[in-house]
Amino acid sequence: MQALKIVLEALTTSFRYPHFMLGVQPSFPLPPPATIYGHICSALGDWVDPAGLAFAYHFTAAGEGHDLEHIHVLSASSGKLPGGEAKVLEGNINPFKRQLLLFPRLTLYLNRPEWIDAFRFPRYPVVLGRSQDLAAYTHIETVDLQQADQVYFEHTLLPFAMATQAPAGVVTLMPRWINYRQRRQPSFARYLVLTERITTRQMLRFGQQSAAYWSDPTAPVVDGLPLGLWFHTFVGADDEAFAMA
Repeated sequence: MQALKIVLEALTTSFRYPHFMLGVQPSFPLPPPATIYGHICSALGDWVDPAGLAFAYHFTAAGEGHDLEHIHVLSASSGKLPGGEAKVLEGNINPFKRQLLLFPRLTLYLNRPEWIDAFRFPRYPVVLGRSQDLAAYTHIETVDLQQADQVYFEHTLLPFAMATQAPAGVVTLMPRWINYRQRRQPSFARYLVLTERITTRQMLRFGQQSAAYWSDPTAPVVDGLPLGLWFHTFVGADDEAFAMA
């Protein structure tokens, strides 16, 4: 399978948990699929149909820190201002700590090699996560992915179904896709967040279960194994169609 390979680097980024409002805003350790979808649309300059679009990635950060920010919490009000005008809104300033990931590096794979020029000449400023987290593409190419019976996975998302097989990882609920044409309606899914290295030799297999995995022949080889890629979709239920032969 031919895929588009994009390497992005930045100084900071943060992937906010959607249900934290006050006090602290922690970051997911890896970008949620909804963030990847928004990034793709930003490069192309329009909302693209997510059906049939699949991605895999490898993401690392050199460290983490915290920044002090504030938000204005507003509510409807009554009464008048000192000048006599009607008071419509009132609120308070609430400071909070935001977790930041430092010097992030994203290697993104898309099953759309024909989009290479869109990423060479992105329509909007390149960011990852927040609008102020400016980034840059440092490498863009098309690669011919290969299939392998044994691979290693690291710093990536795996499907929730692999939680019973993998020796490491944390199951996390993440925003999968945000439908901006339907008033930003979100959809969520569970994923296995992998922030360390595992190999398929370490994974459990049940019965006659067997698989061939997509791998990147241009990525570093570790202990004789190529880097495995698991392709996820934004809509639909079958990620495995993109991941396995």
